[in-house]
Amino acid sequence: MKTLKASGVGKAIDRVEGHLKVTGMAKYASEFPIENKVYAQAINSTIAKGEITSIDTSEAEKLKGVLKVITYKNAEKLKTFDKERPAIATDTIAPVLQDNKIHYYGEYVGLVVAETFEIAQHAARLVKYTYKKFSDPAIRFDELKSKAYKPNDKSDYSRGDVDKGLAEADISIDSVYTTPIEHHHPMELHAIIASWENGKVTAYASQQMVEDATIAISDTFQIPQENVRVIASYVGGGFGSKLNVERHAILGVMASKMIGSPVQITVTRNQMFTNTGLRQFNEQRMKIGAKNDGTLTALAHETISHTSTNMEFQEQCGMVTKMLYKVPNNKVTHRLIPMNLQTPFAMRAPGEATGSFALESVIDEMAWKLKMDPIEFRIKNDTQTDLSKDQPFSSRLLVECLRIGAEKFGWENRKQEPRTNTNGNWLIGYGVSAASRNSPYQKTHSKVILDAENGKVQATIQMDATDIGTGSYTIIAQTASEYLGIPVENINVELGDSDFPVTPGSGGSWGAASYCNGARAACEIAVSELKKKQNIAEEEEVSIAELLKKNNLTNYEAKGMAEPSEEFKKHSVFSFGANFSEVWVDKDTGMWKIKRMVNVGSAGRILNPKTAYGQIIGGLTMGAGMAIAEQTRVEPNFGNFITRSFADYHVPVNLDLANIDVIFLPEEDKIANKMGIKGIGELGITSVAGSIANAIFNATGKRMRDLPITPEKLIDAPLEEGVTA
Repeated sequence: MKTLKASGVGKAIDRVEGHLKVTGMAKYASEFPIENKVYAQAINSTIAKGEITSIDTSEAEKLKGVLKVITYKNAEKLKTFDKERPAIATDTIAPVLQDNKIHYYGEYVGLVVAETFEIAQHAARLVKYTYKKFSDPAIRFDELKSKAYKPNDKSDYSRGDVDKGLAEADISIDSVYTTPIEHHHPMELHAIIASWENGKVTAYASQQMVEDATIAISDTFQIPQENVRVIASYVGGGFGSKLNVERHAILGVMASKMIGSPVQITVTRNQMFTNTGLRQFNEQRMKIGAKNDGTLTALAHETISHTSTNMEFQEQCGMVTKMLYKVPNNKVTHRLIPMNLQTPFAMRAPGEATGSFALESVIDEMAWKLKMDPIEFRIKNDTQTDLSKDQPFSSRLLVECLRIGAEKFGWENRKQEPRTNTNGNWLIGYGVSAASRNSPYQKTHSKVILDAENGKVQATIQMDATDIGTGSYTIIAQTASEYLGIPVENINVELGDSDFPVTPGSGGSWGAASYCNGARAACEIAVSELKKKQNIAEEEEVSIAELLKKNNLTNYEAKGMAEPSEEFKKHSVFSFGANFSEVWVDKDTGMWKIKRMVNVGSAGRILNPKTAYGQIIGGLTMGAGMAIAEQTRVEPNFGNFITRSFADYHVPVNLDLANIDVIFLPEEDKIANKMGIKGIGELGITSVAGSIANAIFNATGKRMRDLPITPEKLIDAPLEEGVTA
């Protein structure tokens, strides 16, 4: 990749920490060489609902090398919830082993601590539990809809009158779309090395949000937050599963306190299914109305999902439906069913990824009914105002994304009538979808340390931000390079330590904008203070080396803080994009493959095209996975997951993917923030599944409303009304 920019920001440079990773020098949570470390293995329940009636730990305790078996009978007393089913957040407490109740299959019921990892695993299998099993676990979604409830006042939204708008429509559609339970499965397993010493906790933990992790640990153990230090120097992926502190981390801290040694827990891949969150199953009813000329008159999005019986999480599937199109009558509702499954939590683009599948599919359905080109239908209903907030967008280049993408993709070759573009036994289809993702920007603190020697300046940037594989180290270094005017190789970035200045952590597509503006602020303050000491005008260009020399300094530190402006608060700030897919479907077997994908995005200033490209490729892959195979199945009698390893939970591999083109439109949204940066990490997955499903319809004439789209579903699906066989 090439760029015309000469500064640090904008160059497609390699990751600054890349050599550490390929040489094994980058330390992940379970890799720190802590002295006197012992190992722990958590034990999972084997029922979905009930009570523990007895525990036999004798055989495990006799095993040489076993140090402790912890159950609810001898566990440390922790802070517990003061109400039924509290809402989960990134800093929520995580009590564990506090009573004998079982809420879902796989819930932690014990912990074995031993001298080695192997002994801990062996001993965990020797602990015997007897349960009183309750006969009515809530594990069948369809049978529980009558128990769905409205979580809170923000669950619903409306403007205008949807029923009136549907009545005024020339054409209306009422369709139901479903998306399955999915699991995050980052490459790095969840892990912690916890040390409790003299009432203070040090935790090397795989966490996306360091500050919130310190809050959750301190609140759970009821100790001062300043007595908790969390270190997450490198995080091997998260996708939302590492936003909050899960129970294994609390178990590690508890065990360390009880035995007086550092304790390491690494969650197994099987436990990644049962104990580290999931994306909910969502049933989404879409109602849409339009005039014959393509003008939308009404749009409703009603979602029913599930949460656990002891905690609450709601995926906002209707978020995009509220703001993406110009429609006067709009209604969005969310309902939850308490079930004996683990608590769901945010997974990459929570709400947008799943909700956009339903929205962009029903938009395609309406375009077909109207006999309009799907791109022209979307453009006709474009808006520069976020009607859900009654605020202008800070910038919105959705039409440009659709137009440029159509040209790059060769949309003019698409045939409007399904089943008419063929190659031998293959039916060929083209699909499109619009994409949008909120671009948050949050208060971020940063420190810069300048060191000068022989006229050369080295700078260190410190903040508790995390790099979850997205390139945070690199783009922060590039930012410091630009604002200090020194080469990137002279920048050292230190992240992931709660002793460093506070940031919002990684999640929600706010990282790049927040971190880089925080680093910018620290660098600008350092330069400004050094100039002020010598009465140098702010606008005068003086190198940082010369400034230090003029001040007779070889070392200087400055702190900075960046936060949203008042102008930001008056606008709706989003990234936008368009996805194009070409699929080939075997008309006899239902087997299908993606041949090409084109993604066009307007996501503000692209700090590093190389890392940004990687983010989009990752998002497209996850979006394709939603359509191809990803799903977690629940055993309907016992509530355990049938899919519980990579042998049966299928994710896309190279052969599943297509030739991919990624295009970034030039955009610097200075309302979004001073550097013009917007979020990109979740834009890449949003509506990808919709573009694929729409391409399959164009190929086959069959509308696929239930993900994933398997060959047997395609074979069994009927042709849509009006499609010629």
